[in-house]
Amino acid sequence: MAKPLTDQEKRRQISVRDIAGLGDVAEIKTNFNRHLHFTLVKDRNVATPRDYYFALAHTVRDHLVGRWIRTQQYYYEKDPKRIHYLSLEFYMGRTLQNTMINLGLQNACDEAIYQLGLDLEELEDIEEDAGLGNGGLGRLAACFLDSMATLGLAAYGYGIRYEFGIFNQKVTNGWQVEEADDWLRYGNPWEKARPEYMLPVHFYGHVEHTAEGAKWINTQVVLAMPYDTPVPGYKNNTVNTMRLWSAKAPNDFNLEEFNVGDYIQAVLDRNLAENISRVLYPNDNFFEGKELRLKQEYFVVAATLQDIIRRFKSSKFGCRDPVRTSFETFPDKVAIQLNDTHPALAIPELMRILVDVEKLDWDKAWEITTKTCAYTNHTVLPEALERWPVTMFELLLPRHLQIIYEINQRHLDKIKEQFPGDMDRLRRMSLIEEGEPKRINMAHLCVVGSHAVNGVAQIHSDIVKSTVFKDFYDIEPEKFQNKTNGITPRRWLLLCNPGLADLITEKIGEDFTTDLFQLRNLLDFIDDEAFIRNVANVKQENKQKFAVYLENEYHVKINPESIFDIQVKRIHEYKRQLLNCLHIITFYNRIKKDPNKVFVPRTIMIGGKAAPGYHMAKLIIKLITSVGQVVNNDPVVGDRLKVIFLENYRVSLAEKVIPAADLSEQISTAGTEASGTGNMKFMLNGALTIGTMDGANVEMAEEAGEDNLFIFGMRVEDVDAMDRKGYNAKEYYDRLPELQQATDQIRSGLFSPKEPELFKDVVNMLMNHDRFKVFADYEAYIACQEKVNELYKNPKEWTKVVIRNIAASGKFSSDRTISEYAREIWGVEPSNVKIPPPNEPRISGDA
Repeated sequence: MAKPLTDQEKRRQISVRDIAGLGDVAEIKTNFNRHLHFTLVKDRNVATPRDYYFALAHTVRDHLVGRWIRTQQYYYEKDPKRIHYLSLEFYMGRTLQNTMINLGLQNACDEAIYQLGLDLEELEDIEEDAGLGNGGLGRLAACFLDSMATLGLAAYGYGIRYEFGIFNQKVTNGWQVEEADDWLRYGNPWEKARPEYMLPVHFYGHVEHTAEGAKWINTQVVLAMPYDTPVPGYKNNTVNTMRLWSAKAPNDFNLEEFNVGDYIQAVLDRNLAENISRVLYPNDNFFEGKELRLKQEYFVVAATLQDIIRRFKSSKFGCRDPVRTSFETFPDKVAIQLNDTHPALAIPELMRILVDVEKLDWDKAWEITTKTCAYTNHTVLPEALERWPVTMFELLLPRHLQIIYEINQRHLDKIKEQFPGDMDRLRRMSLIEEGEPKRINMAHLCVVGSHAVNGVAQIHSDIVKSTVFKDFYDIEPEKFQNKTNGITPRRWLLLCNPGLADLITEKIGEDFTTDLFQLRNLLDFIDDEAFIRNVANVKQENKQKFAVYLENEYHVKINPESIFDIQVKRIHEYKRQLLNCLHIITFYNRIKKDPNKVFVPRTIMIGGKAAPGYHMAKLIIKLITSVGQVVNNDPVVGDRLKVIFLENYRVSLAEKVIPAADLSEQISTAGTEASGTGNMKFMLNGALTIGTMDGANVEMAEEAGEDNLFIFGMRVEDVDAMDRKGYNAKEYYDRLPELQQATDQIRSGLFSPKEPELFKDVVNMLMNHDRFKVFADYEAYIACQEKVNELYKNPKEWTKVVIRNIAASGKFSSDRTISEYAREIWGVEPSNVKIPPPNEPRISGDA
């Protein structure tokens, strides 16, 4: 097997993008050596590969600094409306390569590092992922930051600098084991601490009502220390800021009168305050009502709003004296986007500041708040909705509880006016859910306190309007919008798939990198034999490269001619990894039944993390690995079927696996996956999709033509009808012999001979209380997989469908998504103004 070219060997061949100038290369080498010496205090005799990574990171970061400062100066002078994207998660992954690409430095760095006798790819692999997110919601925030900078918006990402991000997943004896992700152990070259902007955040205490209004007193204070990370746009010299807050105890923490004499204990107790930013909660689509999580949510919101108001009040660059005193123009200068309900406390906190601190009257404050805030809903799963006990609020945030009660009272008074006597409607629409305990419905708070509410794919936005928020939609339909998610083509094409990006550039030029709709022009080459061959070759090279990676990591030899069939996402019952599992077992049984038949070979890879407390998800991982044990060691099967569980799926692994995929599995029960974004990444990288009509799959089918995806299974209407009629799994079990056989094999312990009972919970769930109706879609799924095999037998036709998919993926750029948010929610225009770089004089008239 010919050794595939490494990415950097490919880049060193003449690439259409950024030919490295000799001056650039010399400068990078000089700066690299300077940082090795002065920053890392090493010479080439004792430097480790990690030292070399840090020297390169600092060298690249130097190129950001001037642009970063100049961008912020430009915003101070122009005073545009600023966008603040509030999220408890930013799943950034690695920064080095993305920065080189967005600054147009990649080839120069490549050449410089090569001349220094080092290997760029090896250095890139040393960087830790910034894993400050769980999955889709956190990665979406990261793509959005890239697009906002590329579109020249004055935007800020605000979140928490978790000391420990999403856990590292180890698989031991087939079970997931969690390990702490100490991602800051060696330091983070991309962040800059800003102690001068440290801010106090208050908890507990009580409220006093005085003649001057409410006072929240006797609080405990935690300090919020900001760490800024630069966010470069693509080749436009814009560098925005992601500001993440870290919790610090004040110096007098716990040293009050009653603690006299126990100085040591008081200092040790500082940890209690600083625990707020210690660790990311590892739940995806699940609400866990822990006090520490509520503290995190208020912490990020309170620090961020103080920061926003400070910036609103101060005028020109470098001046921190308050100038603006009127809040009249606040919504014209400030937009706050709430990424799900996690930062919902921004609404009562902004009210608290405007009413209690700035002394505005309630109605004016409420008008400002609603015009400023907008809310993105990310799920309709009931177990994911945040419903905080009132008692917890009473203790932790007593003033905010009063404000929420007041918001609710005024809200319900309005409903009463419109629907006199409709008590049930009042109960349904209240922000407070009666019961034991009473709870605050954060989604209702967001809908009432925002001027815009959006879902993240058309089908999801429709479901939101007809179910979860129907009562609200009936009253204010104009508030509800759709903003179909997107992905950044910089990371998810240029960075992860340079071979394909170069091939596309050769055919249609390089403007598609910032205008992905131009991929449509690839349809002109749908019958071009050489192009078809080249697309297939790039995919084959990516598969070879990933096969080598798998051999090194997992010591499994795989057949690079096989279909690479991939399902990577969080492990959750609604995502139906179990349906995939049933197909694997069925395929296995077919080979065993007729071992001499010719089968289209497959390598089926499943990866993703399970929330540590989610028993069923962990059992699903064990089932996948156990099925793999049996299948991979059966000599009858040979290399016709291999099953691999991809350990520790994360952004940097996605960048390796997605370009190598032939088939993308997007098989959630219709109506459960709000959008999905992995689906878009696979489509852009030349994989075909097998999926249900759910989330953004619907729009992918619309863009590419349903014939160019493998669509199967129930639609939302069918699922609804089945819910009304009642789903009976046994019906399918009795009617479909292959399903019955696979189910019985799981139940009998074929895949767990030492513990025959191991998977009884899985089978019991599938047979008796499967909310996601796996058996109902089994038959259609298996039949659809046969269609996949048929097409794969005809490589030329397969590749033509691949090209149609790539050509249709333009809509799914996060640049398009963010342009829609900007125009339709934030009221700003994207700009293609290129700020002059630091080495050129500033544009005249801009002073």
